[in-house]
Amino acid sequence: MAVHTHDDIDWADRLRSLRMAEALDAGPMRMAARRLLEGMPDRPTILDVGCGAGGMSVLVAEELTSAGAKIVLVDATEPLLAEAHRVVAAAAGDNVTVETIHADVADDGLSAKLPPADLVWASRVVHHLPDQQSAVDTLARLARPGGLVAISEGGLDFNCLPWDLGIGRPGLEERLLAARGEWFAEMRAGIPGSVSMPYGWNIALQRAGLIDVDSFGVLIHHPAPGPDLLREFVIERVTWLTEVAGELLNSDDHETAAALLDSASPDFLGARQDLFLQGAKTIHCGRRS
Repeated sequence: MAVHTHDDIDWADRLRSLRMAEALDAGPMRMAARRLLEGMPDRPTILDVGCGAGGMSVLVAEELTSAGAKIVLVDATEPLLAEAHRVVAAAAGDNVTVETIHADVADDGLSAKLPPADLVWASRVVHHLPDQQSAVDTLARLARPGGLVAISEGGLDFNCLPWDLGIGRPGLEERLLAARGEWFAEMRAGIPGSVSMPYGWNIALQRAGLIDVDSFGVLIHHPAPGPDLLREFVIERVTWLTEVAGELLNSDDHETAAALLDSASPDFLGARQDLFLQGAKTIHCGRRS
């Protein structure tokens, strides 16, 4: 069943892809979690806003050593929220309390529904909301004085395919990513109440009143041939990129993608040993004064 979101994407339907991405990102993102937790007070409260499948909160729960810590998972998609609670609670053990709140990040009254937090985390959710600056303002209000707000937005596009696949015109992935960019621009323009944010994320954090604004990158790199999970993820990714590209791709590229995704084809991606995954996430941080 489709679940309404501002972007009209059925995120519950993408749970499998989210889970695979989290597994492939886990090593580098664990280091990011440790960095964000440095200097946390005893018994910290962590908010994961737009938690999705809960991958980052699993890592946070495993890294928290302070008894009495609390992780609050927040999402507008109930099936994802339930799945996130399941996996984060399993990772938390006895030291960490895990709670869920079904809520929309774009809700102006969100801060009244949530406890003040020592760390507010939001991963790749703000850019799906109508008014991105307003959403960052809301995230800033969720932090207690001295609390840290961290959002994962932007970075470097992920690549996974050789440039010449031996079928179709070389450079398919570049054209898929370009089409995805056009699709995203159209999607954002079509969100009711969409507001332009013509500046970078650091400026958005500063405009929200945060101080000590900074950012750091997280490199995700799985060289070829990689595990079976990598090939499964690449198949899912190319399937999704082809779907969102729609008419933005020409018929020859659609035919090439169909052959690559056909398990009965000699060009099936799942049979290749030269798939990889490389890209980077950027995490922007600021502290509430």
